[in-house]
Amino acid sequence: MSKILVTGGAGFIGSHLVDRLIKEGHQVVVVDKLYTGKKKNLNPKAKFYQFDIQNRKVFNIFKREKPDIVYYLSGPINLRRKIDDPLFEKSLNILGSFKKILDYSHSLEIKKFVFISSGGAIYEEANIIPTSENYPASPTSIYGLANLIMEKFLEEYSKAHHLNFIILRLSNVYGPRQWKSGIIPSFITSLLKNKSSIIYGNGKQTRDFIYIDDAVEAMIVAAKIKEKEIFNVGSGREVSINQLYKKIAKILDKKIEPKYFLSQNVEIKRSALDFSKIKKNLGWQPKYDLERGLKETIKWFARQNFPK
Repeated sequence: MSKILVTGGAGFIGSHLVDRLIKEGHQVVVVDKLYTGKKKNLNPKAKFYQFDIQNRKVFNIFKREKPDIVYYLSGPINLRRKIDDPLFEKSLNILGSFKKILDYSHSLEIKKFVFISSGGAIYEEANIIPTSENYPASPTSIYGLANLIMEKFLEEYSKAHHLNFIILRLSNVYGPRQWKSGIIPSFITSLLKNKSSIIYGNGKQTRDFIYIDDAVEAMIVAAKIKEKEIFNVGSGREVSINQLYKKIAKILDKKIEPKYFLSQNVEIKRSALDFSKIKKNLGWQPKYDLERGLKETIKWFARQNFPK
């Protein structure tokens, strides 16, 4: 068994990963500032340090714990802020803190560095759907650009310092513990309260949804290979926001029409990831179809918000 450090391990995706790693018998160390993560998500068997990864003291954690594998889930989510947000400039420091984490990992000669990136944001406005890893990356959003810059930085850093890495480009992950601002939780919670959900735009824009257990499975198997690779992790299927809403409403047996508002942001029109590479190389493919995943997610949110 290995000692594994997870940055962002109290967040939605990170906490599920931590649960799985502990279930497999690994020693797990979590570093999370808990601004976006929730302490109640933390597995009590994980060793927890409440630090922002930009804090210099994080090096002492690496030095003390000496992890074999590092999962980096402290991605540039704050760069979804508007440019005139006072915290936007601070969020731009993500590359500097990322380099420090890479330096710490290199100095300890870790076996594998796993970077969790965003497939939907990397392939914005792609002409080929589903989109493969070979498609020219052309992000139009600051969030997508930040992910791509970090990917490229990791690749160049690896060439100079021989750091073994894996990059996983995830599609839209959903499931229990997801933040309520996510599209699926927002639909579920509104409908459970018998309220209309809000759809920005015309709802015809498509997304690729992947259930959390499938995403975590990909993270587990990808960390075991020796090669340096980039893999898409998604369902390979386009689902429009309108279709998604109808599926959730049908499962909940609600006949409430959504409300449509003009989107304040430029929406990606179509998005789906080609996962044939990870299927061929690692034997991974999704086990949950959308309906099954939605039912599991709805059960969890119903328990949280409407206890019996």
